[in-house]
Amino acid sequence: MLKIDEILKKNSLVANRYIKKNNVYFIDTKDTRYVVKKNKYSTDIYNYLKTRSFDYYPKVLNSENDDYLITEYIEDIDLPKEQKILDMIDLVSLLHYKTTHYKEVTEDDYKEIYEDINSNIDYLYSYYMDLITLIETKVYMSPSEYLLASNISKLLASLTYAKEELNDWYNEIKEIKKQRLVVLHNNLELNHFIENERPYLISWNKSKIGLPIFDIYRLYKKHALDFDFSEILNRYEKKFPLLPTEKKLLFILIVLPDKIEFDKSEYENTLEVSRVINCLYKTEKLVLPENSKK
Repeated sequence: MLKIDEILKKNSLVANRYIKKNNVYFIDTKDTRYVVKKNKYSTDIYNYLKTRSFDYYPKVLNSENDDYLITEYIEDIDLPKEQKILDMIDLVSLLHYKTTHYKEVTEDDYKEIYEDINSNIDYLYSYYMDLITLIETKVYMSPSEYLLASNISKLLASLTYAKEELNDWYNEIKEIKKQRLVVLHNNLELNHFIENERPYLISWNKSKIGLPIFDIYRLYKKHALDFDFSEILNRYEKKFPLLPTEKKLLFILIVLPDKIEFDKSEYENTLEVSRVINCLYKTEKLVLPENSKK
């Protein structure tokens, strides 16, 4: 708190009240409210966004070298979440459009991506084969174990599909010498989007340069069961169309099931298995129609 007081004083701000929520402080002064949080932001990303005329984030009021960052507080307007997610994806497509650049790459760059994903697929396949072998030795399965056993063929099929698609992707892309990169927010979820007179993305502490699909992938992993992602993806691609190899890689990533660990209460374990299985069926409805267009 002492460091926060020092930074406020340095910026001629006098706090009347402190409100702490998780790792964020809301500081009320006589005239207005500010947000103060531990400074984990990349100065390079902020500077780059400024050069690309992308300023859809809360204004930073102090030095980016301070231990804590002071930003303006923006009151969020209450909107239906279905409208909000579409407005958010519009802003993400704008971010990617404004920060697009190309990098010279070699086959080794793609091989690193290939080997990383392929290793993950092999690990998950082996993990689930061992898990189902253990479950099937039991005389009485728990509800969560029975639910997994009933759907194991769907789960293993998704891993087989991902491996086949990954091999196709690598064969298609390994001769391409340029890679399209953008600024990734890299922490997309509905709670990190605010609308008032204009839209804002907040929580940029994980931002970096990377392939555009990773923002879509992380948003999908967070909200796959909350929205119709075919509509969200179509909305995004109206302003920032994905390249065929980019979309293939996106679909490979989202069909990979999360690792289920039976380390909680039976109720929580059953909910987790149900979530993973429901995500598989939801993803199948997204991916298969897209592939049938080819």
